[in-house]
Amino acid sequence: MSERSNVFKKTYRDYLSQVAGLDLRSMQETLGIQVDGEEAIVAFFGRPYRVCTNGIFTPSGKESDFAVNIVLCKYLLICPEFTPKRDDWVSYKDFKDAAPFAGAFVNTAERPIAENFSNRLEDLKVACKAFGARPPGMDLSYDLSICFDPLPRVPMLMLFNDADDEFPAQCWLLFERRAERYLDMECLAILGMFLAEHLKKAGKDGI
Repeated sequence: MSERSNVFKKTYRDYLSQVAGLDLRSMQETLGIQVDGEEAIVAFFGRPYRVCTNGIFTPSGKESDFAVNIVLCKYLLICPEFTPKRDDWVSYKDFKDAAPFAGAFVNTAERPIAENFSNRLEDLKVACKAFGARPPGMDLSYDLSICFDPLPRVPMLMLFNDADDEFPAQCWLLFERRAERYLDMECLAILGMFLAEHLKKAGKDGI
């Protein structure tokens, strides 16, 4: 077993140990989660994941991926004392601690979506719908503007302009400014990467 794998597992166990000490019921309203006994049920991109002392499991009962596990643990552990007020939309690079990850966010989230769906706007719309997207509730001047809910209190706004005679396809992923009160920058970057990977799969599968 690789040293890196051991480090990942230790980190995961440490987070689960910390989660086990939380008063989950006191966090339900702030985080928009459900509590079933000693388990937290957290909607991740609309699908209920169960967080318990012996692991984190998908709706089908399989243990979820390491990156998703870290995001869900951090969502519970970082829980703010009060619901933050600042809900204006900002780009990832606008967060004060985003600088070390900003380039990777473009390369693993925004750019892949733009490149994968260049001249495939209708495919992107279908992929977004398959992945639980919803209208943003405001008029925006883009070829596609649509919202996702990676976590109950951390929505993500995607803005997409398809390629034309002058410009390549472009994609921007925005978060509410208060997202930094719920997750650290690494976890927000994981959300963008997860979205890009699953939209690509949905677009390829034609679902």
